Amino acid sequence: MRILLAVVLALSITTSGAAEPASVPSLVAAVPFAGAPEGAQAYRVVYHSTDTGGAAIDVTGVVIIPAAAPPATGRDIVAWAHGTSGIADDCAPSTNKWLFGSIAGLSSLLRHGYVVAATDYQGLGGPGPHPYLVGPSAAHSVLDIVRAAKEVPQASASNRFVVWGESQGGHATLWTSQLAASYAPELQFMGAAAAAPPVDLAANLTGNANAAVRALSTAYAGASWSEVYNVPLSTITGSIGQDLIRRIAKNCVTLDGFKMRTKIGLVRLTRQLRGVDLNASPRWAELMQANSVVPRKVGVPVLIAQGSADLIVSPAVTRSFVTALCRAGQPVRFLEVTGGDHVTIAKRTADTTIDWFGDRFAGRAAPDDCSRL
Repeated sequence: MRILLAVVLALSITTSGAAEPASVPSLVAAVPFAGAPEGAQAYRVVYHSTDTGGAAIDVTGVVIIPAAAPPATGRDIVAWAHGTSGIADDCAPSTNKWLFGSIAGLSSLLRHGYVVAATDYQGLGGPGPHPYLVGPSAAHSVLDIVRAAKEVPQASASNRFVVWGESQGGHATLWTSQLAASYAPELQFMGAAAAAPPVDLAANLTGNANAAVRALSTAYAGASWSEVYNVPLSTITGSIGQDLIRRIAKNCVTLDGFKMRTKIGLVRLTRQLRGVDLNASPRWAELMQANSVVPRKVGVPVLIAQGSADLIVSPAVTRSFVTALCRAGQPVRFLEVTGGDHVTIAKRTADTTIDWFGDRFAGRAAPDDCSRL
């Protein structure tokens, strides 16, 4: 299957020419993909999108379709934005057996009759570097897989969608909520749910109290941004550190953790980055600010979930962001889970989130927790 998709990608790159207008549907290929929940169908898709600068790119992902017959109005779409898996091609969820188990509430979403469209993001599973935590690129990848899902004949999809993401995907979800109206005005955006989203990258990348987590985030962001933005890694650490960052950044996050060699390398990098402050570099500080999420009213209901025991995304930073959203006039459903950790927060809040989606599609008034914050 990977060979077939590589051929499809190569053909689409050589024949697509200039960038298509963003409003033009852009499915390139849909290949049956095994492993979906019983009765459901899944397709690995290749679709056109645009990068941060507006250039045409191809992105991969998976579209999962429920077994039940579609309603006359078509199946509504839930766009799933995955958490950090890594920045190398092998880290693309659609090339890994853990994909279906990683999507929070997948079986419930399918029972509710939703099409689930899960992007890999630009550069994961497709050509070019992966722009890790680069907001516009992630939002474009999410919005364009919604367009692509509508073109999969078996999906019988409607024009309505919501977005749900965790961790890196929570960041992508909130960027999607801010760009959807201008980038994909033909779609009917109903709501955005973000679990443990890194919203203030300066705080989330440099302020984490866990040194190993901070080192891994720096490795992924450093290796990615050095290619995407052409920023020398020497601005973070010395020549030895550059090599170590690049080697660690080739590793994927898996349910089984890292290999021992990677763990040893991460310990070394943690030591080398001790005392390093990305904010001390004007260029890195500028990029972190540019890709942080601005708290503002976005025109659709927003749900944010955060665990109090999260060691990767600071609960205090998330709560401060929600408070700023409220001040901006944005209604927010805020789920604070006592003892909730980073890895399980989306799954722990899945039932509430999916019920919230149902209310959005039903046109019910959105709950607002701003008055209690």
